[in-house]
Amino acid sequence: MNMEQFAQDGQDIKIIEKLVSKVQDMLTPGEKIDYIAVQKKPAVTILPDSITISNKRIFMCEFTKLGLATDFEIFGWQDIKDIAFKEEIFGSKVTVIPFTGENLSIDYIPKVQARKLYQYIKAALENYKKAELAAEKEKIVIAPTVAKEGIIERPESNAAGQPAAAAPAQSAPQYYGAGQPTPQAQVQAQQPIASTPTIPSVSAAPISRAAAKEEEEDEITLKLKKLKTLFDKQLITQEEYESKKREVLSSL
Repeated sequence: MNMEQFAQDGQDIKIIEKLVSKVQDMLTPGEKIDYIAVQKKPAVTILPDSITISNKRIFMCEFTKLGLATDFEIFGWQDIKDIAFKEEIFGSKVTVIPFTGENLSIDYIPKVQARKLYQYIKAALENYKKAELAAEKEKIVIAPTVAKEGIIERPESNAAGQPAAAAPAQSAPQYYGAGQPTPQAQVQAQQPIASTPTIPSVSAAPISRAAAKEEEEDEITLKLKKLKTLFDKQLITQEEYESKKREVLSSL
């Protein structure tokens, strides 16, 4: 790895080499170092604090015990609420604000390095929020499909609480009550008209009743389709959908 790329803003190359050797051992597959900011106090600092940015995390490093030990505070982008920095007379104070726990700050970061840190971290947080939002939108798009499959697979129950028998393949359930044609009348209506003259008063009644029934079925079908559309768009609950469907079917 070319260490000079991390020393373009006045960072100490020796500190950079030491930091990279430690951070590289903690990188995950696909993770790479993007920027390193190194503390620079007014007095000589042999082992300064630093902030290393990768494409996945922030590494806040503090050398302790004369460089024999190193303390790291590591945050993923999902753990960070915001980043702030304050320019002072000697450098800047950079503060990482996590969702939980105390804020962590490192002072005396050179102003140029602090500004670049701010840009890197703000961009990374913005990209993470966009990815999270895209994932939420994908869940919302998939949700109606799952609900629709659940309705198809669940059998309805009759008044006694027992699963209803499978309905025959037809446009709507057939019920015969007052004012409805009998099965024999339906069969007669479906048979071809004979070539010999028929009595108008006899044939006209089944035909007009069949037309009225077809118009009624069309109205019921439209109501059922409208209910199904409302449910697919999650404008009504499943219980409301089932209740309204039963009310429509009971009017047959």
